[in-house]
Amino acid sequence: MTMLNSILLLFGNLGTTELIIILFIVLLLFGAKKIPELMKGMGKGVRSFKEGMDEVKSEMEKPLEDAVKDAEKKDTDTKDNGK
Repeated sequence: MTMLNSILLLFGNLGTTELIIILFIVLLLFGAKKIPELMKGMGKGVRSFKEGMDEVKSEMEKPLEDAVKDAEKKDTDTKDNGK
């Protein structure tokens, strides 16, 4: 039921009748055999987008992690020299 609620929130104030009409028009335009192929292509696109976002995120976090490691190493070296 939560999946249905999520979908309905996505479409805002569209009622059941409007959604049925939209689905019927999509079915007429693309045909029953073409829709699964379209969804498969859309799924690949979404997956590729997510992978790209993860790659960008890791590239942004890497310099931060390196800076923290360098700071910890300098702190350790300073403590060792002070003894």
